Formats: sequence, C-alpha cells, structure tokens
Amino acid sequence: MTTVVPTSEDDPALAVVRFTSKLAWADAGPEAAEEQVNRLCSEAEKSMVMGRWLDLVNLMLTSADLMFSKVSDKDLECIFTVICNVVSKLESPDEAHEMAKLICGKVTQQPNEKPALRLKILFNLYNLLENPYSQFFVYMKALNLALNGKVTEHIIPSFKKIDSFLKEWNIDIKDKRELFLGIANVLKENKSSSKDSFKFLTKYLATFSGEDASTVGEAKEEAVRTIIEFVKAPDMFQCDLLDMPAVGQLEMDAKYALVYQLLKIFLTQRLDAYLEFQASNSNLLKSYGLVHEDCISKMRLMSLVDLGSNESGQIPYDLIRDTLRISDDEVETWVVKAITAKLIDGKMDQMNQVVIVSRCTERVFGQQQWLTLRTKLATWKGNIANVISTIQANKTTEEGTQPAQGLMIR
Repeated sequence: MTTVVPTSEDDPALAVVRFTSKLAWADAGPEAAEEQVNRLCSEAEKSMVMGRWLDLVNLMLTSADLMFSKVSDKDLECIFTVICNVVSKLESPDEAHEMAKLICGKVTQQPNEKPALRLKILFNLYNLLENPYSQFFVYMKALNLALNGKVTEHIIPSFKKIDSFLKEWNIDIKDKRELFLGIANVLKENKSSSKDSFKFLTKYLATFSGEDASTVGEAKEEAVRTIIEFVKAPDMFQCDLLDMPAVGQLEMDAKYALVYQLLKIFLTQRLDAYLEFQASNSNLLKSYGLVHEDCISKMRLMSLVDLGSNESGQIPYDLIRDTLRISDDEVETWVVKAITAKLIDGKMDQMNQVVIVSRCTERVFGQQQWLTLRTKLATWKGNIANVISTIQANKTTEEGTQPAQGLMIR
C-alpha cells in the first residue's frame, strides 16, 4: 500500500533538490536551467508523495561532486543533514541499508577533498541508522575515508568503544577481520603507539584460529607484518604470537621461515642467537627496516629477562656482562633499564656483585607458563594452609591454658 506524504514549498528536501539543481544547471542559461530545475523538483515531489525515498535521495545526490567543490562547509553540512535524515523515514532495514550505501558512495568518492567534513557527514548518518549491520557498514566507510583522506585523528577516539560496538553490531568473523585490520592500518598511518597497532593486528590474527590451512594462508602477509612490528617496538617484550596458527604457518614457509625464526629468537633465546642470525641475514633485516643497533638493545633486555627467570632468583654481575656482551661498568646501567621498563623487580647487591630478582616478566605466556603458575599457586595454598593450622593450634593451646591459670590464682 502506498503512503501519501504531504509536501510544501518549505520542505527541506525540496529546498535541497532546488538548490542542487540550480547548481548543476547554472551554466546552461536561464531558460534551460529553469526548465531542468522545475523538472527535477517535480520528480522530487512525486517521489515524496509516493514514499519513494531512495529515488528522492538519489535526486539530491546527483550533484554531490559539485556541492563539495562549490558550496561552503556550513551549507554543505546542512544539505547532507537533510539528505541523511531521509533514512529515518524508512521502515525497512534493507531499504535503509541501500540508502546508506548510496550516501556513502557519494560522500567517499573524493576522500582528499574536505575529508574531515565528509567524515562528519558519515558520523551523522551512522547515528541516524537503527540497523546494527548498516551502522557497521558506515563505520567501515568512515574508517577507510579517514585513512585515505589522512584525517585519522578524527576517528581514533572511537577505537576505545570498539568492544561495545562489536556487541551491538554482532558481526561475523570475516567482518571482524576487516575491522581489526582497518583499525591497525589507521593507527599505523597516524603513527600512534606501536602497542595500539600491534593490539589490533594480533586481534586480526587471532580470528584465524580453528580455520583450515587455506583460510589461515590469507593471513600470511599480516603475520609477517605483526612480527616485524613486535621486533621493532622498543617497548614491547611479551606476546603470544608463537601460539597463533596464522604465525605458526610461517615456520615451514619457503619465503617467511626466517622471519618466524627471528621471532622465536626474540621470545625464547638470548643475544648470542640474535647475533648469529644477523651475521647470516643482515640484508633480510634491512629489507624489513630493522636497525641492528636497536635489535641489539632490545635483545639485551630480553636476555636479561631470561637470566632473571631462573629458579635461584639471583644473577651474578659477570653472567650479565658475558650474556649481554657489555663491559663491567655497563652492568648496573642495563639492570636499571630493565627495572625501569618493568621487566624485572629486584635490587643490586654491589657487595656480592649479584642482582636479586623478586619478579620477572615472562616473554611468552603459553602452556608451560600456566603450569608453572599452577605449581606456584598450589605451593602458596599449601603454605597458607600450614600457617592457618599453626595459628589455630596455638589458639587452642592458649584457650586450654587460661582456665588452669585462673584456678591456680584462686
């Protein structure tokens, strides 16, 4: 059943059609322009009367390219506010999605022209939509627009709400991959914290767990990128990449096996292993933009962490010197660096030339680390139980002694 919608000359939608029509036909001469403007306005009015909202929006967007180049930002924002508001008139989620696709298509065509304003228009459209998947669709368009238009700073604050967005959107695994990779690319373009970009890259790689080999293979390039970002980052010393199938596939890969080997060195071995690797693969490291001196600095800290993980809880100065390949005078400097980076907690015993470690960060936290933690917790539980038993026994002894003492006094 067709819904008849009353219109008037003051209707914002008709005003927009008239404005954009005049703009489009401005060079055609007064008579031709007036004829075309009247025709388009008549079509718009018919679309409104018949409830053909998609046709109406299509009319309003006909001169979108001209609007962005010839209309002031303030007027442009008003025009697109009217256009986007039409979506609220639709009852069908499918029609609303089609309209969102139409608007996004026009708004994102020239991302380098007024990108911040275009992004604002997409945010406005997002807030007017009720269908979760349509919201996700518009958000992805905004993400790509921010990246291509180099206005990433305007969308980065929204990343803090991604977890709540995911609950609302309820998207499938493929859409999640697209989202996580898109966010990682935005953060990389913005030169934000390497940890933030790495976080979303690992989220992306984690979505391939449980997939078949063919699907996991799609993540090969991004797995390499994630490893390189970890190795480059001067403030990241722990990750679970080795447990991910998307990363594990590289171990036997003809092209990327050495990249996997490099990750394994940083997470499970010491400086001497890295130096041996670098001697044979210096060109490979350079090709990925890795600076040898930076890698040495990071591996020294990683090696110190490895030394601190031994059961004795003490690291002799000379062992640190030999493992890190530094002079005696540099030992305490590197210990301070490790403590400052919160890799270890401890104190330096200068008299006995040892570092007493009370806590040490694990470079990887896999099954073995969980088993170790379980053993420690069981030991602590047993110790606490013994303390409680001792306290209760002493309390019982004291309570049994008091009456006897009282009898003696009397």
